[in-house]
Amino acid sequence: MGIFPQLRYEPTAKRIRAGLDGNVLIDTMRACLVWEPQRVTPLFAVPEPELRAELETPALPAPAVEEHAFALRKGAPATSLDPGTAFGRHTCAGEELDVVTAGARVPRAAFRPADPDLAGYVVLEFAPFNWLEDDEEIIGYPRDPFHRVDVRASSVEVGVALDGLTLASTSRAQLLYETMLPVRYYIPPADVHWDLLEESPKRTVCPYKGQARYWSHPRSGQGRDIAWSYDRQFIDAAQIHGLICFFNERVDLTVGGVLQPRPVSPWSRRSGSPGAL
Repeated sequence: MGIFPQLRYEPTAKRIRAGLDGNVLIDTMRACLVWEPQRVTPLFAVPEPELRAELETPALPAPAVEEHAFALRKGAPATSLDPGTAFGRHTCAGEELDVVTAGARVPRAAFRPADPDLAGYVVLEFAPFNWLEDDEEIIGYPRDPFHRVDVRASSVEVGVALDGLTLASTSRAQLLYETMLPVRYYIPPADVHWDLLEESPKRTVCPYKGQARYWSHPRSGQGRDIAWSYDRQFIDAAQIHGLICFFNERVDLTVGGVLQPRPVSPWSRRSGSPGAL
């Protein structure tokens, strides 16, 4: 955490590919993961000579970028930027560039950091392109090699309530431990009071777990998008497939009969994905 305010990078041994409209934009064994200052999630930087596209001065003015800042822990300043902050909010010196192919121009989708250690590299925005690590598709943003997700079965009694109504209770939870995030309690569907929930149109993605769909508790003004479940896209998350989890930040959670304090996280403000930072 001491170097969190600095530009950070780490080489990856994985074969990294990115495509656009069915065409390969980059296929390299020399990619790096780059974290701009105050960013908690990385992006890929690739060798510029290997890029199968032109990099040009932006054709359009820079749009306004909404910043989503949060505190990494209680009492810390809200200076960290979550993945909801768009690529265009750069926190280090450098040059924005359009990515131009024979059939498309992607505005400001490349960033050339003004850092001698990254000379010859450009950072690519994730969303406009289709990405592979080796032969596996990745979604959301690149996986962080310093980030860990562990799931452990537990018989502890877990209860979830809101505005005095019990939404779920179980002694069969799967506990998900993830770097820098609160413990998440994944509950079997049979132990959830579905009559108190309705499905939401909200969808998000996590590069470690897959796509999440959401449920709300419509009887409460605080109950929008408070629970989620992941699909079966990633075998890494098999232990929680089909299980339901509630935001610790927004419900009254008891573990072993003890009411838990609501943690401070990016999801305390009712936006974003429960996936990894």
